[in-house]
Amino acid sequence: MPDALKVIRYDAVPPVAFGPLSEYRALVSDDEPELAVRTGIQTARPGYETKLHCHPYVEILHILEGVAEAWQQGLEQSKVMLRAGDTLVIPARTWHAFRVFGDQTLRLLGTHLSDQRTVHYADGTVSRGRTPPAAFAE
Repeated sequence: MPDALKVIRYDAVPPVAFGPLSEYRALVSDDEPELAVRTGIQTARPGYETKLHCHPYVEILHILEGVAEAWQQGLEQSKVMLRAGDTLVIPARTWHAFRVFGDQTLRLLGTHLSDQRTVHYADGTVSRGRTPPAAFAE
């Protein structure tokens, strides 16, 4: 018999603060160890900017609402603007960051091609799972 469909309700997922201007809701997370993918929706208010970071796997960002500006370390002069409907594919081990551009709230669906969400920050800290390191919650 095939596996049953599983529905994950956004409103049932507790938010995790990513600093004072952003929150993340893990949809497909470490609660699903048999899946080799992690997804979550991040909501960020104007003024939010990620810390420089990378992942040991491919990350895909789908912009749902708002506008983001993203860049790769060493190529800051080649920032890309991402609007609702745009998708950014970030290769594994690529140091990158993004920020909310403008005065609209940004909502994005992040897809991590891994069985565990892992984030390496430039300051040497590492976050695994859904909780960012203490240094991230400024």
